[in-house]
Amino acid sequence: MAAVILAAPAKHTATLIFLHGLGDTGQGWAQAMNAIRSPFIKIICPTAKTMPVTLNSGFRMPSWFDLKALDESGPEDEEGIKAAAKEIQFLIGTEIQAGIPAERIMLGGFSQGGALALYSALTYPLKLAGVVALSCWLPLRKSFPAAKKCSDELPVFQCHGDCDPVVPYKWGQMTSSALKTLLKNHEFKSYKGLMHSSSDEEMSDIKGFIRKQLPSQ
Repeated sequence: MAAVILAAPAKHTATLIFLHGLGDTGQGWAQAMNAIRSPFIKIICPTAKTMPVTLNSGFRMPSWFDLKALDESGPEDEEGIKAAAKEIQFLIGTEIQAGIPAERIMLGGFSQGGALALYSALTYPLKLAGVVALSCWLPLRKSFPAAKKCSDELPVFQCHGDCDPVVPYKWGQMTSSALKTLLKNHEFKSYKGLMHSSSDEEMSDIKGFIRKQLPSQ
């Protein structure tokens, strides 16, 4: 899996793996994450494989899994979602083998990448530092709570613009309701007027969450 890797400027004691949205690459979020990280955090921004996407008339683009419909009750690419989650969990395992404990590894993502970050963390048995879930949804939500392997204490910071025309705000609200039944440490923050993008206020809030869950050692 290709990835943009930004080494920690200071002694490396934590890692942030951040997943881009549909049609983007790891480069798309690397600098934004670089601007808000602490110096001991290594950043990994992988790029999804290029594949035909049903929702976009089969057009090929970087995608973590196939999107068949933008409809809360529409069909999902279960096989693709599970395979992508295994790849992300393998990345986590590689960091653990390199000496970074699971509780010092954070997942994050935007849109489709945020969806995969949530699913990967919820189906991973070791407790991670947390998840930053931006403008996204919980894939295969009907498989929970049975599919859940994570600790009830997994911290999740979920952000969504209330004017999002791509991943509807109500999906964010539905995801928030689902996560509240699965986790004890979940926060949902909405941003007035924000569309399917990020903002300075959101980035500042993400920075605060990262600093809280990944303090210096």
